Amino acid sequence: MNKFFIIFLLLCSTTQADPFADGQPETGKKLFDKYKCNSCHNGKMGGDGNAIFTRPNRKVTDPQQLTAQINVCASNVGANFSTQEKLDLAAYLNKHFYKFK
Repeated sequence: MNKFFIIFLLLCSTTQADPFADGQPETGKKLFDKYKCNSCHNGKMGGDGNAIFTRPNRKVTDPQQLTAQINVCASNVGANFSTQEKLDLAAYLNKHFYKFK
C-alpha cells in the first residue's frame, strides 16, 4: 500500500470536525452584539465580559454544555432564537473563545 495513502488515513482518523461547522460565526457575533450579551457578563466579571469564556472555573467545558448555556442565556435576555441562530452563536463563541474540536 502507498505510504502516503497510509499517512493520509492516519491523519483523517485523528482529525475531529468542528462541532458547530454549520454555524456562521459572523452572524453569531451580530446576535451577540444585538442582544448585548456582554452587558450581563461585564457585571459578573468585573467589567471584562469576555473573561467569562476563558476563566479557569468556567461552566462550559464541551460543545453540549455550550449549547445548553446558550439556551439559558437566551431565556435570560428574552430571546427566542431559532435553531440556526443558536448554532451561529455557538460557532462564534467556539471560534473566538472555546475552540472545541
